[in-house]
Amino acid sequence: MIEKVISELLKAESSAIANLIGTIEKPLLSAVDICCACTGRVIVSGIGKSGLVGRKISATLASTGTSSAFIHAGEALHGDLGMIHEGDCALLITKSGCTPEILQLIPPLKRLGVKIILITARPDSSAAKEADIVLDIGVSIEAEPIGIVPTTSTIATMAVGDALAIAMMTRKGFTKKDFAMIHPAGNLGHLLRRVSEVMHSGDAMPAVPRSATVMNGILEMSEKRLGHVIVAESGKLMGIFSDGDLRRAIQAHPNEEIISRPISEFATKDPVTIDSDALVEEAVRIMETRKITALPVLENASLVGIVHLHDLLETRVV
Repeated sequence: MIEKVISELLKAESSAIANLIGTIEKPLLSAVDICCACTGRVIVSGIGKSGLVGRKISATLASTGTSSAFIHAGEALHGDLGMIHEGDCALLITKSGCTPEILQLIPPLKRLGVKIILITARPDSSAAKEADIVLDIGVSIEAEPIGIVPTTSTIATMAVGDALAIAMMTRKGFTKKDFAMIHPAGNLGHLLRRVSEVMHSGDAMPAVPRSATVMNGILEMSEKRLGHVIVAESGKLMGIFSDGDLRRAIQAHPNEEIISRPISEFATKDPVTIDSDALVEEAVRIMETRKITALPVLENASLVGIVHLHDLLETRVV
């Protein structure tokens, strides 16, 4: 019995989203036009479960490059209207289209010249008649057994809000680097940091000149504890020497004294590199694909540092 209720609810909610395809795109594009023409913020408002979904939509807009704020419809009528200004646009959410607080909010918004986008299940409602654009979620009944608990309607509303936010993001050309600027914390924030923020540079970078011996390289590698040493001359990358290169050199020359020979003889001459402005996630991808643990970092073709897999482990990006 309960399993059937669960499966039917999930089917109904997935159908509610699928049914939006082919009907919501055109009005959504008009909503995008309004939001892009808005010189202020996208003010999202609702009450009850619609308000909770509205908070999420506003947060998604803000985190993808569209200035937005959520204002509770009830609080707006008791002073928070002062947070709304000419140049803003409003995204109002009401399933019924006749929520009293939303209806009372519309006249002062119009006096401010605020364009109104309405998400509703009643495109013929009083609120819809006052809106500039109506986004019809197409839900007539909720998915649970008694048909009144907000389920299907909230899922469809959130999907429409997500579609609006992503359409806005695409229209504005919002990039991963833009995303990184406003998501500095957490694993995602670390992945979107620039390589220059996590690399070893200056005295912390293990490096020796081309004339250095293998012993010089071993000592530098031991001191800097990265398992690699860069071979460079006047800021130009000449190669990289790893503890793996050392083992291979010993195996290839078991009866020879190699520690006094030039390190350049055994270094990898054309190592894989990464730009200092690249994102950390790109460094992770390169290291995983090439099965290496360190990358020399370049800036305008000049050596500026080295990034190691351990640095990324410490910052929780892998």
